[in-house]
Amino acid sequence: MTGAPGTVLVFGASGYVGSHLVPALVARGRRVRAAARQRKVLEARGWTGVELVEADALVPQTLDAALRGVDTAYYLVHSMAAGKRFGDLDRQAASNFATAAARCGVRHVVYLGGLVPRDADSEHLVSRKETGDRLRDGPVPVTEIRAGIIVGPGSAAYEVMRDLVFHLPFMVTPRWVQSRSSPIAIANLIEYLIRVADLPQARGRILDAGGPEYLSYEQMMRQFGEVVGRRPRILRVPVLSPRLSSYWLGLITTVPARVGRALIGGLRHDIPASDAELRALVPQRLLPFREAVAAALDAERSNTVAARWTEGAFMYRGFRHDHAYYAKKASGSAVTPAPPEAVWKVLATMGGDTGYFHLDVLWRLRAWIDWAAGGAGLSRGRRHPTELRLGDVIDYWTVLAIEPPRRLTLHFGMRAPGTGVLEFEVEPRPEGTTITETAYWHPAGFWGLLYWYALVPFHLFIFRGMTRAIARRAVDVAGDPPPRST
Repeated sequence: MTGAPGTVLVFGASGYVGSHLVPALVARGRRVRAAARQRKVLEARGWTGVELVEADALVPQTLDAALRGVDTAYYLVHSMAAGKRFGDLDRQAASNFATAAARCGVRHVVYLGGLVPRDADSEHLVSRKETGDRLRDGPVPVTEIRAGIIVGPGSAAYEVMRDLVFHLPFMVTPRWVQSRSSPIAIANLIEYLIRVADLPQARGRILDAGGPEYLSYEQMMRQFGEVVGRRPRILRVPVLSPRLSSYWLGLITTVPARVGRALIGGLRHDIPASDAELRALVPQRLLPFREAVAAALDAERSNTVAARWTEGAFMYRGFRHDHAYYAKKASGSAVTPAPPEAVWKVLATMGGDTGYFHLDVLWRLRAWIDWAAGGAGLSRGRRHPTELRLGDVIDYWTVLAIEPPRRLTLHFGMRAPGTGVLEFEVEPRPEGTTITETAYWHPAGFWGLLYWYALVPFHLFIFRGMTRAIARRAVDVAGDPPPRST
């Protein structure tokens, strides 16, 4: 693989900042190569004119294909979701990347790190700093942009605030809500990232990026509430340690638990941004927090169509800002020796007279409950008994995305405090085919969370049985021996 002259690599393109940076670079006429550990995640973005490549900084042999022919490489990788050893993983990944960048002739690396206070002792903050150090150990010039809270849909810290404001009318919070930071709008951060790459005087420098205000987390939550018409009541108590706070956030918010724990570790500190240098290099109007929140909500409204389910897609959240960005998830899977085409033939008959393959009585009971609440639960039937197309209604489901024989995405149509998607993935394996059924639930407020926690044990039980039943039926369709299940 050889990049055209001037190719820009966005390494970590499937993440929050990368998903904004790639289209912004394309809009400015740049040749963009996007890299992530899973190509299918990038394909789901629906980008046009972007070269996609699968690469993992912890697997050095995958890096040359991503870096060859690249002038500027954006390094946007972190491992917070990996658990306890994420700091070690971050350091190793950065060392591998720096070595490969030098070997492939990359001219400039732009790294997005985090603001680091002098007394930082959390692994989250320290690892961001040490990642930059490892990148600078290589010979390729590095520009490090350090940012704190990023205001935009999908930013973990922003989504924690969104969930707290919408989920809890009354909050008992620890003292860390008084810690202050300089939140920056995602549009301002993207502008900084794009423009510093073209400035020779920015190479080799560490530059803080922040917004125009220095606010506490409590102030940010109150201002967010004002923008969305909520008035959160906040009571501060001294008893919630960062560890207890992380468990509490895991229950109350939908932000992935490991990411939440990593974030909480840094919230004991005030984290100002000394951004005079960067403001001088890249002049722009910085959005105050209220305007940044309003811009984030407008951005969601303008991106209403997704090719298939992706985390936070507005259409899969019922076009509602109070439905959580991140989804709660439950899944089950089975393996069958039948080919994907046979599995798809079974999936395509779901609902209507066929039913749902396993414990159909529970599906019918849920439909009766919905009907009693004034919903569409007893609306049974489908357009065709064996064929599916986009927009089809299957009982109380709507086909939102369909990719035969690999993927089927259905929108949940019953009354509930939130928005749900049910997705089937059919993946060929050397031993046959894996069928995975996953429910994604975007809760609306406290009642949406309670609804999820009440039903998730049933989901796990039903999905395991349902995928096994589909596997057995696929064998009958294909005429193969009995399936093995997982």
